[in-house]
Amino acid sequence: MVQKIRTLLLTTACLFLFTATIFNFKSEQKKHARVKSAYQEKEAVIIRQLTDKGVKANEAVQLYLRAFKEEAVIEVWAKNSYTPAFKLIDTFEICSMSGTIGPKRKQGDRQVPEGFYHIDRFNPESNFHLSLGINYPNTSDKIIGGKNNFGGDIFIHGSCVSIGCLAITDDQIKELYIYCVEAFSSGQTKIPVTIFPARLTTANFNRLIQQVPSQTELWTELKTAYTLFNTSKKLPSVSFLDNGRQRVF
Repeated sequence: MVQKIRTLLLTTACLFLFTATIFNFKSEQKKHARVKSAYQEKEAVIIRQLTDKGVKANEAVQLYLRAFKEEAVIEVWAKNSYTPAFKLIDTFEICSMSGTIGPKRKQGDRQVPEGFYHIDRFNPESNFHLSLGINYPNTSDKIIGGKNNFGGDIFIHGSCVSIGCLAITDDQIKELYIYCVEAFSSGQTKIPVTIFPARLTTANFNRLIQQVPSQTELWTELKTAYTLFNTSKKLPSVSFLDNGRQRVF
């Protein structure tokens, strides 16, 4: 019984600390001049965008980001945690992006990654105004990629310049950054980001695998995710296999 009580107290304490950290995240971010300024300029815009699409801005907002290289856009999808389906909230144009279609496999290849990622850090003092870190290399990249020469520091950021990152304008990154701060502050500590070579319609998929047949497996996995989400507006499940492939269902 004593052990059970100790375990319960420890669990409660950990939950309290986690909740406090999440709760303080937004206020800590707003101590930075660029974030504070972004909120002053854009908070009303973000609230209106969410509200207009039926997402309650102050009630556990969750995000999903989709980036499409060929179309050079980032889509922002959102929902409340207690609702099943995501809604398209916003779309931002990618104004600078290096490389071509196909995944990033090693340091210095100038490629933007392709695959299943999440936002893993916020940089309010970025050299590129504001930036959102992507957890490249993911498990698949580490297995298939450049054997300890993967490269890294992949971000969505402002300033419209890029080597391996997804760059949008400073005005747009203010909005995207706020969306992500709000979601993280609501308890979504992993904001999923899927990076596609293009919108993977059947026609685009068939065209791409004819151009670059070596990427058929990756693009098949991404097409499955693309189709499932377009059909249900719910996040597909993704698991990483030992050979670096991904099971999407």
